[in-house]
Amino acid sequence: MRAVPGMLRAAPRVVRADLRPGRRDPLPRHRLLGWLAHGHVVLLAVLIGVWDMNHYASLMAPATGSVSLLVILQTVAPVLALSRPAGALWLSTVSLAVTAVLTSTVLGVGRPWSLPGLALHALVLLLLALRVRPAASTAALGVSLLAGAAVAAPLPVPHLSTFLQGTVVFALAVALGCSLRATRVSRTRLVEQEELTAEERARRALLEERGRIARELHDVVAHHMSVISIQAQVAPHLVADPSPELRENLAGIRQNAVAALAELRHVLGVLRGDGDPTDAAAGLRHAPQPALDQLDDLLANVRAAGLDVTAETRGTRRPLSPGTELSAYRIVQEALSNVLRHAPGARATVLAHYHPAGLTVRVTNTAASRPAGGRPAGRAGEPGHGLLGMRERTAMLGGELSAGPAPGGGWEVTATLPAPVPPPVPAPVPAPAPAPAPAALPARKEVS
Repeated sequence: MRAVPGMLRAAPRVVRADLRPGRRDPLPRHRLLGWLAHGHVVLLAVLIGVWDMNHYASLMAPATGSVSLLVILQTVAPVLALSRPAGALWLSTVSLAVTAVLTSTVLGVGRPWSLPGLALHALVLLLLALRVRPAASTAALGVSLLAGAAVAAPLPVPHLSTFLQGTVVFALAVALGCSLRATRVSRTRLVEQEELTAEERARRALLEERGRIARELHDVVAHHMSVISIQAQVAPHLVADPSPELRENLAGIRQNAVAALAELRHVLGVLRGDGDPTDAAAGLRHAPQPALDQLDDLLANVRAAGLDVTAETRGTRRPLSPGTELSAYRIVQEALSNVLRHAPGARATVLAHYHPAGLTVRVTNTAASRPAGGRPAGRAGEPGHGLLGMRERTAMLGGELSAGPAPGGGWEVTATLPAPVPPPVPAPVPAPAPAPAPAALPARKEVS
């Protein structure tokens, strides 16, 4: 109820904006018929115009040129309403009123408006109501009725029945147009809301994946900081007689490492606070992060779940950074989980290729042999939660990820993680041996 006064205050502004004669508002394409709906409107207007012309020709044999011109203008009005509905309204209203004035004295049967003329104006009102706001549609209906009453009142023929017919026809056209417009606006807003919901869902999934990756990488960093602290504490005991400067520097290193480790634990606790509650129940929050040397255990678990999977390693296997090892393991894990979820009965192949530039992991599966009975994969083109996480892990390391249909059917995920082979450390050049000191000459005795 509070919005009603505001709507009433805004009504004049809405009417002026929507019923401005020069306002252009093309009728959008129909979602099913396309531009064919516009052609139907043009064809309907022409047929009603021919009907109107024959109607006046039979009553005013022959019809005057002025009446024929007015009928043509009324026929053009619905066509004009496809692009300029407000201008078409004023053209149709004026043509209908002038036609009533010119033909009322000749007809003499209480019908200053012809039935085809009412149909043409109702079509204009319908096309107008599809594009303008309800306040402007109601104002257009009022203008049409006031124009009809003003023209028909002083005429010498009865006009009440014709006026009532026009009122009913015009009101039905406006009501139908407003209803269709409200349905279209509601559908548009629903589509926009669905798009916003999908974007919000994707953003939330992205944040969840980033939080999960951050939690795992915090564990890796915390491990390295602990190692640095322990090494700094032990280093002074490995030297026979460490200098005070060395002790001071090592103590500073250990103190900074311990402080950084404490801060990491605080941040890690915040990140774990909104993690998956099933991790705590399963004791996974404090478990060490996996690496590629645990890939055989992962494949064994997947085989136990019913997936036929084989593994292949190419190149010379070498140790990689903990972040690269963890990301590669998680990518393989997510890809195999997607195969289990969306391609039941398929066969999968895991390839790990070590090359000088880094590591490439490829997970390929055949087409599903039976329909998936789990959660649907989502809409076409919408990335899943696991694929989003794989992209984040690859982008974090500066790598590339490609996922799409395999040539022979099925699906393929390929991730290239940069991990170049470090250059060989040159062997230290031994320092030259010091030259032997010259032997001392025997002392010469003095003979007195």
